[in-house]
Amino acid sequence: RRVRREEGKKEMGGVTSSVAAKFAFFPPSPPSYKVVTDELTGLLLLAPFPHRENVEILKLPTRRGTEIVAMYVKHPMATSTLLYSHGNATDLGQMYELFIELSIHLKVNLMGYDYSGYGQSTGKPSEHNTYADIEAVYKCLEETYGSKAEDVILYGQSVGSGPTLDLASRLPQLRAVVLHSPILSGLRVMYSVKKTYWFDIYKNIDKIPYHYPEYIRHLKKFITTVERLPSRSSDQSKQSGVRDDAPPPPRKSVDRREKPRQSTERSKPPKSQSKKSSSKLKISFDHHLDRSRRSLDCHDKTRKSVDHSHQVEMGRKSVDRFGIE
Repeated sequence: RRVRREEGKKEMGGVTSSVAAKFAFFPPSPPSYKVVTDELTGLLLLAPFPHRENVEILKLPTRRGTEIVAMYVKHPMATSTLLYSHGNATDLGQMYELFIELSIHLKVNLMGYDYSGYGQSTGKPSEHNTYADIEAVYKCLEETYGSKAEDVILYGQSVGSGPTLDLASRLPQLRAVVLHSPILSGLRVMYSVKKTYWFDIYKNIDKIPYHYPEYIRHLKKFITTVERLPSRSSDQSKQSGVRDDAPPPPRKSVDRREKPRQSTERSKPPKSQSKKSSSKLKISFDHHLDRSRRSLDCHDKTRKSVDHSHQVEMGRKSVDRFGIE
């Protein structure tokens, strides 16, 4: 009975494991690219992309007998190398432009690869094949490009978090590990389980320690940096020259009945229409004029002032005291 129970558990575990694997891997079909050999140089190219001097296409053998396709992007100013394990339902053809952009903007060398069964890599996708895949890629970085563990950053996205964490658990001298939407385990993607079963795949939750103090330190550093940045409203205020707490500017009076000053300066009758030849004259108004009719027209400089009690000399022109030039 005990033997039968063990066999039953293995059979059930095998079925569950295969189901988990089925849900874990979705290679694009058909692949988005082809690997071709340049007739003149003999170099491998990723069609349909044009050849780039800083990009190398490689075929790497793995310890499980498959051959995977990888691409290495070199940056002239790089001091670190990013080993990128991509997510599901994608391949190197779809990641190609992103890898170029990441290398440029992050100033890093970048190595990307397709898992067994993805793109033009041979074999079938499986948990243990992906472990062999990333090992082959890391070995290439060391032997071909002279990379050292302390200069390598592992980047794992989605299902790529599995091989990333597996390699990281065996390379304590790595510079850093970045996990992008990682999975706890293959089984935990489908079921809300709290326990790790032996037939589960990608047991990431058991491979990664929880560095709480380090997490707090990085989070505090991030928040401190954000708080030092000027707010957007402050930037706009500086550009406009207005302080956030400054009172609004006073409104200009548009009331034409505003009491005029007792004396103003006016121009002598111009000899010509040229403004440059005008000179200042003093205007005196009859103190018996109605105050409401003594306002000066602010908009029409050619309008003549008329006194309805005493007719003002017709040759004199009304002077706009707000627009004296």
